[in-house]
Amino acid sequence: MALVEIANGVEVPEEALAWKFVRASGPGGQHVNKVSTAVELRFDVERSGLPDGWARRLRAAAGHRLAASGEIVIFAQTHRSQARNREDALDRLGALLEAARKAPAKRRPTNPSAGARARRRELKRRRGEVKRDRAPPEMDG
Repeated sequence: MALVEIANGVEVPEEALAWKFVRASGPGGQHVNKVSTAVELRFDVERSGLPDGWARRLRAAAGHRLAASGEIVIFAQTHRSQARNREDALDRLGALLEAARKAPAKRRPTNPSAGARARRRELKRRRGEVKRDRAPPEMDG
């Protein structure tokens, strides 16, 4: 089983990656019409062997790139050469893997300090005074 290094020492089995080369869209004259330089990289999360938590975070980070089949699809066509588009796709996959690598820190609920509560009450009191001053004067009749 051959391993492919993606980013920062992250290695995945070669079987988890599927490459497809297609013609790129956009301007380019004859070159764009005859050469398949755009790259579609499909990364199978199940076959990657990533730990469960990491794989779950990766699926969440993938967003619209996650296909119904459970694969992450990355399409790269910014460069004129197939090799550079391939590198670009791997770099983008590496960035996704890196973003999903670390579990987010648990949020610890906190309470406002006594000073913060006092400042809030003071602001509410001043605001109430401003509104009270806007009211029309009472008529003694």
